[in-house]
Amino acid sequence: MTVVPRLVLSAPSSGHGKNALAIGLLAALAERGVDVAGFKLGPDHVDAAYLGLASGRPGRVIDPRLVGVDRLAPLVAHGATGAGLAVVQGSMGLYDSVGGRPEQESTAAAAAALRSPVVLVVDVAAMGQSVAALVHGFRSYDEQLWLGGVILNRVASSRHEAMLREALDDVGVPVYGALRRQDLPAVLPSRRHGVAPVVDDSADAVRAVRRLGEAVAATVDLERLLGLARSAPPLPAPAWSPEEAIGAFTPPANRPLVAVAGGPGGSFSHPETAELLRAAGAEVVVLDPLRDEALPVGTRALVVGGALPEAYAEQLSANRRLCIAVAELARTGRPVIAEGAGLLWLARELDGLPMCGVLDAVGVSRDGVVAGYREATAQTDSVVAASGTVLVGHKAHRAVLTPRAGQRPAWSWEGGAPEGFVWRNVYASQLTVHWASHPATATRLVAAAAADPTGEVVAAQAGGVSV
Repeated sequence: MTVVPRLVLSAPSSGHGKNALAIGLLAALAERGVDVAGFKLGPDHVDAAYLGLASGRPGRVIDPRLVGVDRLAPLVAHGATGAGLAVVQGSMGLYDSVGGRPEQESTAAAAAALRSPVVLVVDVAAMGQSVAALVHGFRSYDEQLWLGGVILNRVASSRHEAMLREALDDVGVPVYGALRRQDLPAVLPSRRHGVAPVVDDSADAVRAVRRLGEAVAATVDLERLLGLARSAPPLPAPAWSPEEAIGAFTPPANRPLVAVAGGPGGSFSHPETAELLRAAGAEVVVLDPLRDEALPVGTRALVVGGALPEAYAEQLSANRRLCIAVAELARTGRPVIAEGAGLLWLARELDGLPMCGVLDAVGVSRDGVVAGYREATAQTDSVVAASGTVLVGHKAHRAVLTPRAGQRPAWSWEGGAPEGFVWRNVYASQLTVHWASHPATATRLVAAAAADPTGEVVAAQAGGVSV
């Protein structure tokens, strides 16, 4: 059992302001000296990145579909070690689930698994006393839900606020704050930039987070919220440990250097990726694909995470020296893992721009986003998984690759053609996998990085743990 003061922030639906409030709450408390941690329910790297920027420690994705319900509490305990407050930002509405399994995958279900109080963020711009009926309905819909109170957003005036508070008092629901319509401005950088402003540690992103923190500090009763968070019982599981997840794997004696794509503010991978690699015996360094012109000296493997933004194709293409270095690393048989837009970076070209040329494929951006979970079966032994392994991953991309798969595809799933590329020790797929759900990827990669390259997959004989 692990004691972690915690709250889940949710809303009746998307668009009520819970993202800005979660970021602002973390920033406000961090400014007051509280050690805080941020988590995102759902496969959203961007929200998690800004939660991390606000808290000063890595923001983490704890998607029930990607990591499993049983890992939610352990991952929160791990990511919030030593914290005075953990804030879990829900996805969509409180009882919603993209996969149609709200009893397992909704924010309400996650809150139950975490034994956490829920604070409902409600946009009341066009609402009066009906707010009481709405909140009462959300509270009574599930008897197991611990609705700790609400934060009102887009309140019109002092009179409006008094009306709302009175209505909610009649149904016994505490109000922890009331923000006026102008209090949460749209200050965060455009989502087209993805996590890049955070990874780059940009001044615009830092200023935006600070602005949200100031707004929340001025309008939300932080001490009462902390009191609610501290009333949560111990988490129902011990903290996740990368060392325990790795298991009986024997680390190589030479500690191979693994470069992970990112920047001064973090990486394009889930934080657990680097933690698992270190636990498996690797030395992990950050490579900035937009600015670094060479791989770190001694690089024996490269990981490009799924949060690399597609919008940065021009900058990736312009860095020709690094493109050539990555192509040479792959050609010599060193392991390369590229997820999401990382696959596009390895292609011959994207939207007419030359890329690394590792894969004989061409990417073209299209309108609309292909997004969703996939239960995928590995079609080929690779540094990620053995053939036949079944994993759940997530896709979110605009660009379409031709061909969709190489002669040795990475994955297949129901209703879709084979996808991804396995060539020598290169693995590339637009499917992003959360390594906490499959720590064997870290052991396979480290074993391949430590071995002498042969031009063929050496990870298949590396062993590792099974999950």
